[in-house]
Amino acid sequence: MYRPVPFLPILVTLSCLSRAEVETEAAVSCPESQQAFGGSCYEFVSEQHSFLGAQAWCELSGGHLAFILNEETQYFLQEHIDPERDWWLGLAPPAFPNLQDSTAVEDALSWLNGSHVSYSNWVRSPRPGSGCGHIVRNSGFQWEATGDCGKKLHFVCQFESGRSIVCAGHNATLQCGTGQIIEIDGAFYGRKTGHYCRSGLPPPAASTQGQCGWVDVVDSLAGYCHGRQVCQAIAAVDSFAEPCPGLGSYLSVDYHCEDGQYRQKFKIRTNNLIFQMGNNNFYIYIRLQSCALPSTFGSGNISGLVGALSLTREDGSNIPVGNLTEDVEIFCANILSPLLSQLYHYYCLWYTLEATLAVLRICPSHVCVPVKIEPSEDPLPFMLLLGHEEYPTSTNYVAMTRMPQQGATQEERYTWLLEPKDLKGNTGKHYLLVRPIVGPGIKTVNASLSITSIASHCKYWDESKSDWSDYGCRVGVQTTSLVTQCLCTHLTFFGSSFFVTPNLIDLSRTAELFGTFAENPVVVCFVGALFVAYLIVVVWARRKDIQDRAKVNVTVLKDNDPRDEYRYILSVSTGHRQGASTSSQVTITLLGTEGDSEPHHLTNPKTHVFERGGVDMFMLTTPFSLGQLQSIRLWHNNSGRHPDWYVNKVLVQDLQTEQKWHFLCNSWLGIDVGDCTVDKVFPVATEMDLQRFSNLFFMKTAKDFSDGHLWFSVISRPPSSTFTRVQRVSCCFSLLLCTMLTSLMFWGIPTDPSEQTMDLGHFEFTWQQFMIGVQSSLIMFPVNLFIVSIFRNVRPHEMSCIKAKPDSAEQENTSHITCSQSAASNMEVNGITLDTVIKVRFRKNVFPEGSVSAHRETAVEGIEKKSNKTQYLYRQLCHIDKELSLLGSSGFPDPDSYDQAVQQVQGMKGLLEDQLFTSNSGGCKMKRVCCQGGLPWWFVFVGWLLIIVTSCVAGFFTMLYGLKFGKERSISWLISMVVSFFQSLLIIQPLKVLCFAVFFSLVLKKVEEEVVYENLQFVKADTNLDNHKVAQTISRDSRVYQPPSPVDIDMMRRNKIKEKKAFALIWEILTYMGFMWMLLLVAYGQRDQNAFFLNRHVQQSFRKGISDSMSLRDVFTWANTSLLSNLFGIYPGFITDGNSKLVGNARFRQVRVQKSSCKTARPLLQFVPDCHAPYSWEDEDMGSYGSGWNGSVADNSSQSPPDPWMYQTQAQLRAHPIWGKVAFYRGGGFVVELGPDLQNASSTLQHLFENTWLDMYTRAIFVEFTVYNANVNLFCIVTLLLETTAIGAFQFRSEQQSVRLYQFPGGFHIFVLAAEIIYYLFILYYMFLQGKLMKQQRWAYFRSMWNLLELAIILISWIALAVFITRTLLGDRNVNYYHNHKDQFASFHETATADSVLRYVIAFLVLLATVKLWHLFRLNSKVNLITATLQRAWTEISGFLMIMLIMFLAYSITSNLLYGGTLSSYTTLMDALLTMISLQLGIFNYEEVLNYNLFVSALLIGSCVVFMTFVVLNLLISVILVALSHEQIHHKPSDEEEIVDMMLTKLCSLFGITYKEATNSSSPEVNGSPDSARNNGRGILNNSLTDPNTF
Repeated sequence: MYRPVPFLPILVTLSCLSRAEVETEAAVSCPESQQAFGGSCYEFVSEQHSFLGAQAWCELSGGHLAFILNEETQYFLQEHIDPERDWWLGLAPPAFPNLQDSTAVEDALSWLNGSHVSYSNWVRSPRPGSGCGHIVRNSGFQWEATGDCGKKLHFVCQFESGRSIVCAGHNATLQCGTGQIIEIDGAFYGRKTGHYCRSGLPPPAASTQGQCGWVDVVDSLAGYCHGRQVCQAIAAVDSFAEPCPGLGSYLSVDYHCEDGQYRQKFKIRTNNLIFQMGNNNFYIYIRLQSCALPSTFGSGNISGLVGALSLTREDGSNIPVGNLTEDVEIFCANILSPLLSQLYHYYCLWYTLEATLAVLRICPSHVCVPVKIEPSEDPLPFMLLLGHEEYPTSTNYVAMTRMPQQGATQEERYTWLLEPKDLKGNTGKHYLLVRPIVGPGIKTVNASLSITSIASHCKYWDESKSDWSDYGCRVGVQTTSLVTQCLCTHLTFFGSSFFVTPNLIDLSRTAELFGTFAENPVVVCFVGALFVAYLIVVVWARRKDIQDRAKVNVTVLKDNDPRDEYRYILSVSTGHRQGASTSSQVTITLLGTEGDSEPHHLTNPKTHVFERGGVDMFMLTTPFSLGQLQSIRLWHNNSGRHPDWYVNKVLVQDLQTEQKWHFLCNSWLGIDVGDCTVDKVFPVATEMDLQRFSNLFFMKTAKDFSDGHLWFSVISRPPSSTFTRVQRVSCCFSLLLCTMLTSLMFWGIPTDPSEQTMDLGHFEFTWQQFMIGVQSSLIMFPVNLFIVSIFRNVRPHEMSCIKAKPDSAEQENTSHITCSQSAASNMEVNGITLDTVIKVRFRKNVFPEGSVSAHRETAVEGIEKKSNKTQYLYRQLCHIDKELSLLGSSGFPDPDSYDQAVQQVQGMKGLLEDQLFTSNSGGCKMKRVCCQGGLPWWFVFVGWLLIIVTSCVAGFFTMLYGLKFGKERSISWLISMVVSFFQSLLIIQPLKVLCFAVFFSLVLKKVEEEVVYENLQFVKADTNLDNHKVAQTISRDSRVYQPPSPVDIDMMRRNKIKEKKAFALIWEILTYMGFMWMLLLVAYGQRDQNAFFLNRHVQQSFRKGISDSMSLRDVFTWANTSLLSNLFGIYPGFITDGNSKLVGNARFRQVRVQKSSCKTARPLLQFVPDCHAPYSWEDEDMGSYGSGWNGSVADNSSQSPPDPWMYQTQAQLRAHPIWGKVAFYRGGGFVVELGPDLQNASSTLQHLFENTWLDMYTRAIFVEFTVYNANVNLFCIVTLLLETTAIGAFQFRSEQQSVRLYQFPGGFHIFVLAAEIIYYLFILYYMFLQGKLMKQQRWAYFRSMWNLLELAIILISWIALAVFITRTLLGDRNVNYYHNHKDQFASFHETATADSVLRYVIAFLVLLATVKLWHLFRLNSKVNLITATLQRAWTEISGFLMIMLIMFLAYSITSNLLYGGTLSSYTTLMDALLTMISLQLGIFNYEEVLNYNLFVSALLIGSCVVFMTFVVLNLLISVILVALSHEQIHHKPSDEEEIVDMMLTKLCSLFGITYKEATNSSSPEVNGSPDSARNNGRGILNNSLTDPNTF
């Protein structure tokens, strides 16, 4: 059934985005031709114009000639203008002084906007009558006023951000970035100055000044432009009258952009949508979309916004809407300039009965042109005739209509829609004839018409044609310059079909696109750079291919016995670990069930073997088969610079039976790594061993990365692979270009919001995204996979069957080769593969001419099936036969004996042949083994052709797409492409390889046969062996064929350990030198030598007027004179001479004791009724009083400023306790602030003096203030302390703490900052070392003094960092407090305390780090001797130190009791202790103690000198000397001394100097040999790190 669904008119608001992609930034964004500075854009124009012409040039873009309002702008312009040219500036005489908003002053010149020239840089002051100003060439960028404003100079235009000036007749577009809207701040229309928009106008005259004015158009412009992204400003003021008819008006607009979206009405109206549905209820979802498309999307040249509406069901499927009986009414906004679409605007007609003619220009032809006419009266009948390129007549016209037409409104009745079919394809000038229709008797008609024509069209996206179409849609009569009315019989959407249509490109526009290269060179240059990079990499890959070709061979070992004909191929794989390669001489022995092979030295004289990650192949021969191999034995002689070897695996293959044995070694052969052995036996791997996860995973991962992965295999390609590096690089290049092309083809394709999203956990995708991926893969991968398959499967040229055919001469020679000659083969093969060797069962006829080595094929096949002993006997008879033929009859005394011997040998051979050979062909025939499998060699040209075609085509179309997309879009695509490429290459693809390897190892568990040896050549190791001489038995007496003995291994291990320790020791010294250098840079970077001078200057300045004993009156006098005169110097805000700024006010604080705080002795109570105790925290007065200390009052400490009679706590004052010479004082007290000037401070002190603020209860007075000296960049925190011990006399003491809170911006600060960073990198490195050592030694670690020293250095370093951060935070907090409370005291005491702690920590850190140098100097034998001596005598030394401490303490207590009340040097126990220590050093004042009491002082001081100096100290020295003598007798050289001797020996030998005669106990084979040196082509030092604390 049909079910009608009523639809009410729907008004939907869409988010329309601007086509312009403008980034929203805090800074001003300027075009490429302009420079941004100070909220404006400046353009330096190289053209030359007059002053008015230059200003007019700037006004075309909404700017003006540049204003220089400050020195910063002057410096900015100097950096960009040519000093050898003159440049116009926006300077002119003041104009319109009587305008209501004029800001001009009576100056010769002012800026064009009438503002005063506050900053100037004139060469000379402007003279009256000057007309304009400019920058003078070669004058240091100074200005000059001139009266000749007609001369042509260069000029600078200024475009202020958010301000635009629009002259009459010009258009101005206000535009914001993507996601932003316009907000109007201010606007006026008219004229405020006579200098704007003057081009072509006469100078302002007095007669015209009074006629000029301006009107505020903010409301009008805001109503038109508010909320838009793009707005035509001039359209909003067209209806205003002319405020300045004489000179003309201009529009000035101030605006800004805000984040938001342009809200545009998208209105759809219909009433008769009917759907055929079932009886069940259903829901209809309305989905709308709005977007801005590029102008090149499709062929419709769509330049406006695009809107779409679709109806979907609940399941997301689309509901098609079409063939409607009533049009769907759609309104789309024209966000572009209305003037751009308006062809004819407000043409006024006054006519009588004569026809009136109007001219229209119509372009292009496919648009609809609504001609809207507004008559002065309604109804007004008339006829419209349209002619093309000529006047229309009643009989000759293009189109004709009558007005009014059918319609409900006047707009519908007086609108003529000129469809493209009406225009008949004509473009250009059209004449519109308006002829009135009047009744009889009417001769005149007095009426007016307003004619407006608008170019507009309605199109939709046709999915079937992938292009824009207007079928079923037409323009409505309600179309205006701001909105287009579309009437359609269907709804449409950017629909998605099964295949997603890519971005289309027009090949006919190729030349046009490449013509835009200068504006958009991004993609073209990138593709060109890729081609250049490809050529460079190809050259490198070709050189690597040549090197790899030399590695593809099987080395025939030189120590093979020529009589041995049972052959094995050894494949030895070296691991990929760091330092896996070896320079040692490696020897192998095969161990089988039927015997063992002789030891064989694995070497190749032509190339390096056993390199990291390499695979080396050798041919090893034995007299007979060894049976089933059980194990192999590998060892090396530990020679060369990097002897340690990590062997991965060994593969042994029997060439006769094609059987393979795997030996999974995965072990180090070295004296100090792994099992610490150089000799090891490896058993054969079983099937279970081969299927272990670790083995399968490693094999699969290594194979996939080295050969399977196209990109990584360029670096790690197996040398034996026929897929060369050049081919791999070319395939990568082709794949990359194809990937770029497919990415561009689908870049920016509009998405369908109605499409249902498929959710897979955290991954969401749509069907369109899926199909884009599928289509990209179908375009890109098949051809590239085909290319790779060709290169992988093509046969080498030299392996073809044609090349395998011998010539006739060679066939004739090989047909007469006897079996005995095969024993003399030198086994040198050229151009033969391993597969051929295996299939032919070691055919000897492939050896070159001259190395006679053929075997009868039938003999080879028969030998394979017989016993080893019979085979061995037969080969020995062949060898004897050859010996006899070489020796000849001359070697026998009797020729008959020679013939008899030959007959006997041949007879025995015949008997064995009958047993061994199942078939006898009578001669040795060459078996032709034709190449099977793979593609013909010439297929490689097909692969190269495909690479060239795909690369060129992909590169060409990639460049076209890049040129088509534009610069901004191309950069965006390029960034995303590069990021996705490296993400895929470095993350996704390696993860895929690892995942496949895990799956292969856990699930399949299949051991792949290693067929990686292709195109191999046999290389004979001993090329100097004469093939025609009888090979002698190889001597195996050399030590290379004997495993190293335990004694040799132990000696090599000791030497290796010494070398490692030597390198570790050198490394330790070098790193610690760098560490100390960084530490000293950090320490002295925190210290400033100017701090001492600043502190001394402040101290001496405020010490004037201070005496040793001061009364309260003296204190007040000092405060009123010296203190105030220095606090408030001659320069306001600065102290003393004006170099140091006073930071905040100074604070005057006192601490007091309570009344009657002590008790008077009873006998004297009547004489002294009141007692005032010295200061202590218990007796401190913390009360609150009234003025003059009269009575207690309530605490009101929160009042500001605080009352000087009320106690302030330490927390309230942001102070800290202070150590005085008499006592330790709290940070609180009674406070008054002095400031902010001398007059206020003086009156404050006078008030305090008059009210006896300081009295007998005052125990300490503090004057606290902070100064900043900008000359040395130091803050000085000053505390002046006057304290008394309750005797009434005050003593002066000052503390100055200089702190640098802000570093100098110079290069030294950067240098120190870099040193600090490097220092803490050293600390992290030492933490890592100590962590390893702590893990090894556990609790024994803490028994070493040097370990504890290292921990102390690390801990104190982090403490220093924490204190530094704390000081920085406190400093910032205090400075911020000063900024917010400049009229108050700013306490920097906490910052000063943190700085003091930091200074102490760094000093102690330098002390400990310097002490550690003692440990580094252990290389010196004398230092070792002294260290050992102190260790030996430490028990006695500790006892003497204890005695000395007791005696010092005894004499200090005694002297303090005797002299403490009289002599200042003994006032306290600490003073007495320091004096006694100074006595031992000879720093002592004998006169003061002897004058006090001659007898007692002489006895005390004399006994101290005799006992401490002559007895205890001498005994201590004697103990150390005795320990030294014993140590010299029993001292043993340390390992470090031996290491130093070894290092010096090697260093001296390097320069040919004999350092010390030493017996070399190591044999040449152990230490190295010429053979090992030849095997050491490329030595890599194995620097295994050994902790210095372990020896």
